[in-house]
Parts: sequence; structure tokens; C-alpha cells
Amino acid sequence: MNVRQRICGLAMILTLFAVAGIGQDKKREAQLRTVRGVVSDKSDSPLSGSVVFLKNVRTNSVRSSYTDDTGSYRFSGLDPNADYELHAEKEGAKSPTRTVSSFDSRKDIVLNLKIDKKKS
Repeated sequence: MNVRQRICGLAMILTLFAVAGIGQDKKREAQLRTVRGVVSDKSDSPLSGSVVFLKNVRTNSVRSSYTDDTGSYRFSGLDPNADYELHAEKEGAKSPTRTVSSFDSRKDIVLNLKIDKKKS
């Protein structure tokens, strides 16, 4: 076997490893979950600018996101093996805490949150 054949063989092996790695990444990515929903007040009007907090119960790490003009929020890339707690806050008022269980097999979870705004 000459040097050129060895280099070609090595290149083929490295390509196979790279393709296998990409397949693993896509498989892992396909298993990740998304939690999304709408934050509204008790009369079902969407609350833009609310802060939604998502806590990974296993690691205690917290992510947050603001709702858009339609009151919508979204968290993606969530570990399917972790439990999460989430709630929304706006102007001192807070929604009840909702949970996402690792036993829930859905990949796209819709959780709408309701804030009973405090009266001034």
C-alpha cells in the first residue's frame, strides 16, 4: 500500500466518524424538548413584557424570557430527563408555578400561564 492509498483510507475513516457523530447530534437534538405558551391576565388578555422563569429542578439553574407582543414565550433545547418548574411575573404579580415532568414524553409542551394582576 502506498502513501496515497493510506491517506485516502484514513480520510474515508475520518469521514465515517464525522458522519456518525453528526447522526448522534441529530438524534440527541430530536430528543430535546420545547416548552411554550401564552401569559395572560384573568380576563384572558395577553400580557406582553411579562418575565417567564424556567427552573431545572435537578440543577437549580434558572432561565428567563420576556413575553412578546402576543404574550407568547418559548424555551427550547430542554433536557428530556429533567423536571422543570415555571412561572410568570409582571408588575409584582405572579402566576401559579407549573411543572414539567421528565415522565411527560411530549417533545412540544404548551403551558399557558395566568397572572391575577394586583389592583393598584
